[in-house]
Amino acid sequence: MTTPYQHDRSEEVSETSVGELIGNISNDLSQLFRQEVELAKAEVQQEAKKAGKAAGMLGGAGFAGYLAVLFLSLAAVFALDAVMPAGWAALIVAVVWGVVGGVLYLNGKKKLKNVDPMPRRTVDTLKEDAQWLKNPTG
Repeated sequence: MTTPYQHDRSEEVSETSVGELIGNISNDLSQLFRQEVELAKAEVQQEAKKAGKAAGMLGGAGFAGYLAVLFLSLAAVFALDAVMPAGWAALIVAVVWGVVGGVLYLNGKKKLKNVDPMPRRTVDTLKEDAQWLKNPTG
């Protein structure tokens, strides 16, 4: 059973030129692309909110860890104060933390030299896509 709408639509399609069909396809693809971009934006925004909350929690954990190290350092100073003058105890704890900081700095600097800021795989993929667009059959 055909409705009047279906019948009218088939006549409209049969009278449509190839150029109009290609134009319609182009418009549909453009609309689809815009919708995909909007969906991607929404997903990224949602994930960014989650990441922001997680970063806040990690920041709080980092601050709590900092305070724990600070008070443990003070406890070490007071413990050493029982066997030597307080000034020397504080100096020993400070030197230990200086050595730890120096080792962390040198290791971080060494690892930073291995970081490649260029997204190589993405660049290669984009080059392949550009080649395909230039020559889709080969």
